[in-house]
Amino acid sequence: MIVLVGLNHKTAPLAVRERLFAGCQGEVNLLAELLVIEGVREILHLSTCNRFELVASVDETSKAVEALKSFLAKYGSLSNDEASSCLYGYRDDEAIKHLFRVTSSLDSLVMGEAQILGQVKDAYRQALMLNATGIALNRLMHRAFRTAKRVRTETGIAANPVSVSFAAVELAKKIFGTLFGKKILIIGAGEMAELTCTHLIGNGAEDIIVANRSLAQAELLAEKYHGRAIGLTALDEALCDADIVISSTGAPSHIVTQDMVRQCLRKRKNRLLFLVDIAVPRDIDHAADSIENVYLYNIDNLQDIVDENVKNRRREALKAEEIIKEEVAQYANWLKELKAVPTIVSLRGKAEGIVSAELEKARSWMGNLENTDREKVEALMNSIVNKILHAPVAVMKEESVEFNSKDIVAAARQLFRLDD
Repeated sequence: MIVLVGLNHKTAPLAVRERLFAGCQGEVNLLAELLVIEGVREILHLSTCNRFELVASVDETSKAVEALKSFLAKYGSLSNDEASSCLYGYRDDEAIKHLFRVTSSLDSLVMGEAQILGQVKDAYRQALMLNATGIALNRLMHRAFRTAKRVRTETGIAANPVSVSFAAVELAKKIFGTLFGKKILIIGAGEMAELTCTHLIGNGAEDIIVANRSLAQAELLAEKYHGRAIGLTALDEALCDADIVISSTGAPSHIVTQDMVRQCLRKRKNRLLFLVDIAVPRDIDHAADSIENVYLYNIDNLQDIVDENVKNRRREALKAEEIIKEEVAQYANWLKELKAVPTIVSLRGKAEGIVSAELEKARSWMGNLENTDREKVEALMNSIVNKILHAPVAVMKEESVEFNSKDIVAAARQLFRLDD
């Protein structure tokens, strides 16, 4: 049986997530401690800035869920009220479904982002290294990765940008066709500027200049992305040379004025200039948009694109949910069949033992046979046994899947005296 226990950005504030992360991060043998909890057979833990979750194969779901919740409450120093409101616990199909949704990024803060899949793979890899997983979780995690791949290839959930900085880069690509060979000026060196640089490099940009009031901060960002740094005093010259300008400072007034843009256009012989202003308040005078061959977009224009793309992702998410439903059913059926496996193995083992014993008894007269004839007799006996066992084995598998019934397995053990 599979259970999943944890908290995430929907159920717990950042302060609680940080506390739990810190409490568990300092524990070297976390998985070893989890494995000694009564009823826990296999386990792994997923820890990101937005969630901390435990996935386990257990003997009895209710007791395991409560034990794992208590474990997290202890390490996160959660009060009773915090544990009650922040921690969730899923069992069986619901646990499997939740894991598949997480791995496929349907449960992420930004639906469709690719980072979560790598984080889940890292969590599984760590559990494997510490021998914390077995047949149930190994199959479960590979099924989760397969589901994520299907969602990414069979739907368009990751096709459209849903961050303002990514939308700005995508818009630039649409206007120029490619970012390769384009000169790009980033004004500002904060978090938004860094995120924009990441998207630019990921989309083929190579020639980046970072302009900032603090030259030292500009140099740090430029070095990280193999660009060049300048102070705002050199902004006019850089503006005249750029093809794409993306600005995101915290300045209280315009950094790029209409006159600056007009003068640059004369020097660049009216070569196309693409301006993106993602600052609040605005860095670029909106009047610059009236200049011929200047394309100026602000954060509201980009937000419209982002909002439309979010709607598109939600539509694609409906397709993804159907894929997840299929994959959950397939794994759940395999898990139910697994319950019959020990009895099937015992039954086959007993049958093979009987065949071996009877062949041993017949050794005296079979010794007169040619080797090929003896092999034929042995093959005949094994074939008869396999045909006799085929029906009970098939019924045990089918009953386990369709009715989740323990009765048929118990009956088989009694009929064939497997526990004697």
